[in-house]
Amino acid sequence: MAKGFAIAAGVSVTGLVIAGVLAATVMAPKNRFEACNIAAVAGDKIGGPFELVNAQGQTVTDADVITQPSLLYFGYTFCPDVCPLDVARNVEAIDILAEQGTQVQPVFISIDPGRDTPEVVGDFASNMHPKMVGLTGSEDQVAAASQTYRTFYQKQEGDPDYYLVNHSTMSYLVLPEEGFVQVFSRELRPDQMAEQLACVLENV
Repeated sequence: MAKGFAIAAGVSVTGLVIAGVLAATVMAPKNRFEACNIAAVAGDKIGGPFELVNAQGQTVTDADVITQPSLLYFGYTFCPDVCPLDVARNVEAIDILAEQGTQVQPVFISIDPGRDTPEVVGDFASNMHPKMVGLTGSEDQVAAASQTYRTFYQKQEGDPDYYLVNHSTMSYLVLPEEGFVQVFSRELRPDQMAEQLACVLENV
């Protein structure tokens, strides 16, 4: 019962966060991405600098990580099924693009620093995709990164080793020169995501 609630709660906040993302995003009537059928385009209130810890235990910044088009997802490795399904969708879309000659880097940012050590995040990332970058950090570092991307997460009460975390479930396309460009909801299929990513990247 608790498991079902946590998943439902994580999904229920998605609409609210997407609404916040769209409200914070300036939708220009004419822009180079308007033919891409995307949910949101670059705005100055989403994304920005962050400082986290990689799988090797090294402190890294956004400049160290976002060196190529990257697809960011905020989740946690103990997530029962929402996170694995979303990340699997993301990497499937990335593999579709790779077959077309377009490279996108998957990035997983943990919102559960209490359990997601650098080693745990590294193992999760490498199991999901060989190119995936896994990031964690201190509670303050993770909270700051989450706030930068206007995401939501909330640790649930329960067993200190097996608690759940409610969280938003969007994925973010971020470019080295542009910063945040597009947000994806979890309802998109891999082929739909790949199509939108390709359109955006062709117009950068």
